[in-house]
Amino acid sequence: MKINKLVLLAGLPLVCGKSFAQANDKQPNIIFILTDDMGVGDLSVYGGTMVETPNIDRMADEGVRFTQYYSASPISSPSRAGLITGMHPANWNINSYLQTKKGNREAEMADYLSVKAPSLPRVLKAAGYKTGHFGKWHLGGGRDVTDAPQFAEYGYDEYSSTYESPAPDPLLTATNWIWSAKDSIARWDRTAYFIDKTIDFMKRNQSSPCFVNLWPDDMHTPWVGNKEEQGLAPKGTESEENFRTVLIEYDKQIGYLLNRLKEEGLDKNTIVIFTSDNGPAPTFEHSRTNNLRGCKASLFEGGIRMPFIVWSSGNLVPKGMIDETSVMSATDIFPSVCALTNVSLPKGYKGDGENMSKALKGSPKKRNKAIVWEYKRNDSNAFPKARGIDASPNLAIREGDWKLLINDNESDVLLFNLANDVNEEKSVADANPKIVKKLKAKVLSWRRSMPALGMGGK
Repeated sequence: MKINKLVLLAGLPLVCGKSFAQANDKQPNIIFILTDDMGVGDLSVYGGTMVETPNIDRMADEGVRFTQYYSASPISSPSRAGLITGMHPANWNINSYLQTKKGNREAEMADYLSVKAPSLPRVLKAAGYKTGHFGKWHLGGGRDVTDAPQFAEYGYDEYSSTYESPAPDPLLTATNWIWSAKDSIARWDRTAYFIDKTIDFMKRNQSSPCFVNLWPDDMHTPWVGNKEEQGLAPKGTESEENFRTVLIEYDKQIGYLLNRLKEEGLDKNTIVIFTSDNGPAPTFEHSRTNNLRGCKASLFEGGIRMPFIVWSSGNLVPKGMIDETSVMSATDIFPSVCALTNVSLPKGYKGDGENMSKALKGSPKKRNKAIVWEYKRNDSNAFPKARGIDASPNLAIREGDWKLLINDNESDVLLFNLANDVNEEKSVADANPKIVKKLKAKVLSWRRSMPALGMGGK
């Protein structure tokens, strides 16, 4: 397969007329949309060509679109743990998708995110925010894990979730699996259901600022787009036709969210952040990654570089701005949202991200910290595996434009300058031994500082 250069659409940023503080003295509502398994190439505003996504594109036209945002992991559970805690998920013994207790042990993982971990909703709730979680959780619960902490222990006032949670919504879980034809809420109506929950929650809590995790399970397979396609499950739900059907519907539902916010008068003081938990699978010959190398379960760019859009219909963020400079990580969300909402970080908090709130408000910011990743502790079947050109070493680090990939046994060293080779086509490790030595030492030192199973949490 030939890997082509990533093409990002250009546009002219508009300058916001007021600063964030001038625009509104009230603490803003925050809605954090975490799409499931969406690639950067799924969106037409990022150059995707499979379908048009006019409503998500509208968010970019009316907000700030980033081109260098990274998830905390190329797979679901650790990527979500990085968002909630602002820490590398390895700190909490989460490095693959949480599953059965046996599978978790094989992956050298805990069964759920510890309640000792920092929790962004818990911090915001303590500061007066009303907090809700509507959508997929996947940080503990489901299968045979029946002792996972409840949502309230992480700081949520209200919630509705899928089967991979401590409290599955009965309307979504007629069976103990991702989807069933017997569910009261049809697969293709789930995103709308979670949006209605979000709007209702915010309407009932207008006397307080609100923080909502809106975490749909679109665009994760199975792709079941309408009643006519219901009969295709469990076979036939990973076709390009089904993918397009579901993505078109998902985009419509994002438009529904934006319109409902306006109809209810909630839009002016609300910031919506839109991104994905990890890269796509399948990629359809990398069309879903905009031809970036990698996919879900890979530390190449296609597995961890995500779409990221910050939107508000008020003057809280600039309109139509493209930030190609700021390099951001999911671990930045915790300190950045606290800064956006004027909420103090917990006493003694030692997160792994940095405050990028200036970038979220439209002022590109140079990154100070390196970003590190881990995926796969061993070769057990507890880790979904990328194949062929997408199969990566199990550690990676980005510092400046340099990205190094390496296995924790120090094999398979790859070095790329992303400014020149964003598609990671040709390693330049041999030509840059000093850079290799420096980055190798940093990422291996970090990995060796992470706790073993049973010792999670610092």
